[in-house]
Amino acid sequence: MVEIKIFGKYDTNVEVKDPGLKSVINLKPLFVPQTYGRHASTRFAKSNVNIVERFMNKLMSPGHKGKKHWRTSEFCTGKSQTVYNITKKTFEIIEKQTKQNPVEVLVRAVENAAPRDEVTVIEIGGIRVPKQVDTSPQRRVDLALRWLTQGAFQAVADKKVPIEKGLANEIIAASKEDPKSFAISKKTEVERQAAASR
Repeated sequence: MVEIKIFGKYDTNVEVKDPGLKSVINLKPLFVPQTYGRHASTRFAKSNVNIVERFMNKLMSPGHKGKKHWRTSEFCTGKSQTVYNITKKTFEIIEKQTKQNPVEVLVRAVENAAPRDEVTVIEIGGIRVPKQVDTSPQRRVDLALRWLTQGAFQAVADKKVPIEKGLANEIIAASKEDPKSFAISKKTEVERQAAASR
């Protein structure tokens, strides 16, 4: 029997250590992480999508970041084949640098970069008050993936560095909880604001 591995190389038998994210980080084995949006019409169904595919989808549209959104969007073509090749090369760089399974490194990066709480604004008698709220597990993963991709795009925007290298550096730094990682620094900032609004 043929063992199913992502890109034919990487095992998805990885333990999710964060108990809050176990239900939303999907590690179902796939040869090609591409389901062509079969989940798109069902609410909350993206939790059933493999985490590597969710990462690839976020690469196509990482979201705007302030007024310099073109800097984080200029690499995004929206083509699944382009994103597939970028992800494959990124995983090869991660494997070469860390000697670990890149899927496991990605999962650790998502766990470390996922914020536990954030700030919302509620209105009390016409006064807008910031209030700390717990972040849902699915949103935690979404924010972690967004910050990982935005941090990588931002790091290579003004330099002659391939995006694969930027992504690999960002994922490795986040997996080690390195404060130099954009995703880790953003998570720390959000949680500090939430703590101040309790």
